Amino acid sequence: MKISRFTMNPFGMNCYILWSSPGGECAVIDPGMMLDSEREMITSFIDGNNLTVKHVLLTHCHIDHACGARWLAQRYGAEIEAGAKEDIIAQNMPLQAQRFGLRIDSKPLVIDKILSEGDIITLAGEEIKVLETPGHSPGSLSFYIPESSVILTGDVIFQSSIGRTDLLGGSFPQLIDVIKTKILTLPSETVIVPGHGDTTTVGDEKIYNPYI
Repeated sequence: MKISRFTMNPFGMNCYILWSSPGGECAVIDPGMMLDSEREMITSFIDGNNLTVKHVLLTHCHIDHACGARWLAQRYGAEIEAGAKEDIIAQNMPLQAQRFGLRIDSKPLVIDKILSEGDIITLAGEEIKVLETPGHSPGSLSFYIPESSVILTGDVIFQSSIGRTDLLGGSFPQLIDVIKTKILTLPSETVIVPGHGDTTTVGDEKIYNPYI
């Protein structure tokens, strides 16, 4: 599985495209495009590689991760897939924009397909396992790809850091428990692909993350 990263918007959020080869299927994780140039960056990659968008996946529905989801889903005829407990966050997209002073056209976001713990998404011959990893937001999901030894964690855990828990539905004890029981129990060589910043590994975070 190839994972292409696109860093965008004022929050430095990482949007990812999972794909295998030109002409194949892909999944877009956390399309947080706020500018025309960012939308062009994503569509140029998809169209340039003749990819078919099969999934628009959200780790969570904070505005920096989800504000471009409906636009992208409509363009490519895909569904927005996210955790059930993110609905209240998704519906409050305009309030989020106001809170952060973002001058963007933002509307309440409707989740088309609910993903739950244990769901399996098949893409390019590999399984993507859905893990419920709340704490940063109430319905946060992580996407684990065992064959590629990769987990995409959104804002659950970062290199030597963790997600903030002071936003709606956040919980520090819950986040720490999730990290310890669902992320750091994976093989040490598993690459953590976060919603902000650089990649790290489970092994490194066990040793160097000061919050663990």
